[in-house]
Amino acid sequence: MSSQNLIKMANEIARYFATEPDQALAVNGIRQHIKSFWTPGMRRDLGAWQEKHPDAVLHPLVLAALKEPEGAT
Repeated sequence: MSSQNLIKMANEIARYFATEPDQALAVNGIRQHIKSFWTPGMRRDLGAWQEKHPDAVLHPLVLAALKEPEGAT
């Protein structure tokens, strides 16, 4: 899957979870969704892309989900 498709999907997930008033719950929801529904390769590709393009177009909630260790609140 292309990086552009992964970015689009991740940002769509973030827009859905952005309606959650508690940012920690939103970040955890994004992280859990990606863990549950994305393949390990998709997760690796998005993380690798983000490391190469730290100032790129990922939604801030996605960036937080990628940065925070699982279970952090």
